[in-house]
Amino acid sequence: MSVTPINPRRRVPVAEVQGTLALDLQPRREPPAALTPTPDEGGPHADVVPIERSQRRQLDAWVGRFGQAAVEIVGGDRPVTQLLRWTSAAVYADLERRAEVVGRAGRHRAGQARVQPVRPKVVSVHSFFVTPLIVETSVHVRYGMRSRALAARFEASDNRWICTALQFA
Repeated sequence: MSVTPINPRRRVPVAEVQGTLALDLQPRREPPAALTPTPDEGGPHADVVPIERSQRRQLDAWVGRFGQAAVEIVGGDRPVTQLLRWTSAAVYADLERRAEVVGRAGRHRAGQARVQPVRPKVVSVHSFFVTPLIVETSVHVRYGMRSRALAARFEASDNRWICTALQFA
């Protein structure tokens, strides 16, 4: 069986869509449309459904507390059981696994006592209402001079928000 070697000097045109991300590599000719704030929101938001400012503030505050607890759980400062009521089984299992891995690496038992040298602090929360019952959020967390981001999806169930997806970056 004969194999033809690839010529490394051959020019290959750039495809318009590369890989699985389907990025549009063509230059934008027009500026993006500006988001205009509505009087009840107090700022530009890209929600699919309109949400009252008070409801948004209330949810953002709750998500901030949830995010604070999540990073403290992963860092080993809190027991994972504190978020049992507000997480799906998959998210709970992931938090538990992350806390155990960090605990093993730091040679401590997760959730037993304060172990992080720098206390994480939630800096900001941004929420996007997909529907009145589904919210996607991003949380900016500061660890001293370093930062980390969390992305989460919450779905309303039984008069409470349940985290159904949680990603750390």
